[in-house]
Amino acid sequence: MAALAGPALPQGPAELNDYPTETRADYVFACMAANGQTRDMLRRCSCSVDVIASILPFDRYEEAETVLSVTQMGGERVGALRNSAEAKGVVADLRRAQAEAEIRCF
Repeated sequence: MAALAGPALPQGPAELNDYPTETRADYVFACMAANGQTRDMLRRCSCSVDVIASILPFDRYEEAETVLSVTQMGGERVGALRNSAEAKGVVADLRRAQAEAEIRCF
């Protein structure tokens, strides 16, 4: 019966905070660079990465960031990755988490 209820949500603090501090800081720095270097933006960008972390496990986030980074390069091999259903799915998951973060934090 539990299998029908969907994936289990993280229970402990370690599972809820599985994003390394460096990753969170990189996200906040990039967010502030794009949106302004203000105290308010620090709060909003920090909120944003927290929301994303609450929705998307770190391994899935890291996979999406890798796909996005690699697909910015050119070449035939990149085209295969760009057209992969798995790659599109992981990036779509990240985009949905980012949209939710936008709604909640900005």
